[in-house]
Amino acid sequence: MTVMTSRQFNQDSSSAKKAAAKGPVFITDRGKPSHVLLTMEEYTKLAGKAPSIAERFYSPGADEIDFEPPRIDDFGLKPADFS
Repeated sequence: MTVMTSRQFNQDSSSAKKAAAKGPVFITDRGKPSHVLLTMEEYTKLAGKAPSIAERFYSPGADEIDFEPPRIDDFGLKPADFS
């Protein structure tokens, strides 16, 4: 367990991240605990929620891939005529 003042956290957040890999980091404000820094893995365990299907399949940069689905005309199909 690591305790940091909010000033220490603001001045050296990389140390807080490294410490969070080993366990929770308690951040104090005016001598009183105000926040807790956890790794995402630890938070997910505590929250008890599994990642969504979208989170599981997320791939950075995937939104930059061009995708053009085929048009219905390309298959020789025509919409139904109900008149």
